[in-house]
Amino acid sequence: MKARVFVTLKSGVLDPQGQAVQKTLGRLGFAEVQDVRIGKYVVIELDESDPARARERVNQMCERLIANTVIEDYHVEEVSPS
Repeated sequence: MKARVFVTLKSGVLDPQGQAVQKTLGRLGFAEVQDVRIGKYVVIELDESDPARARERVNQMCERLIANTVIEDYHVEEVSPS
């Protein structure tokens, strides 16, 4: 199975990297950009044939290591056969 996970900072958490990108885009002529938030995209391949079990395991991985759940949210976008 292959899982796709998006990790982003929670709203209200300062994102200095996103702010830097937003300011630079403005200087490059993209004045319409109002906000930029930077996150992580993680692809995990699992040796598991049951999609429900794979999703459960990926959620456990995110809670324990991949996302800092104090300041980050995560979303398992997809769990599908590799």
